[in-house]
Amino acid sequence: MFDRIDHLGVAVAPEDLEDQIALYRDVLGLELVHRETIEEQGVEAVLFDVGENHVELISPLGPDTGVAKFIAKNGPGLHHIAYQTTDIDGALATLQVRGVALIDEQARRGIRNSRVAFVHPKSTGKVLTELTEPAHH
Repeated sequence: MFDRIDHLGVAVAPEDLEDQIALYRDVLGLELVHRETIEEQGVEAVLFDVGENHVELISPLGPDTGVAKFIAKNGPGLHHIAYQTTDIDGALATLQVRGVALIDEQARRGIRNSRVAFVHPKSTGKVLTELTEPAHH
């Protein structure tokens, strides 16, 4: 169902985003490969390559977004783990049959025109889980 870990999502307060970008790029030496505002999800997202995987910094565009609420409740830090699949619709259907609680029953647009869907943390040991299908599939 899943091919690999695609990325780890890290929630970052808007006022700290540029400093965090500098940390990951200049101190940790990761290559910044993509930056995008995703209005539909209410975030600015920044991707860094780590081998074939990524670290994704996500910063809320406003106080009523899911990421802003996460930061208000938990503080900045690890937000989610994303698994890559070549068939997100099939993966969602399989998870539903297995009784997994889904935040998204249908995939929506993600970074770089990927298709994404989130699994509720109550079904995954309190870990927010994202499924992602790259745009080229």
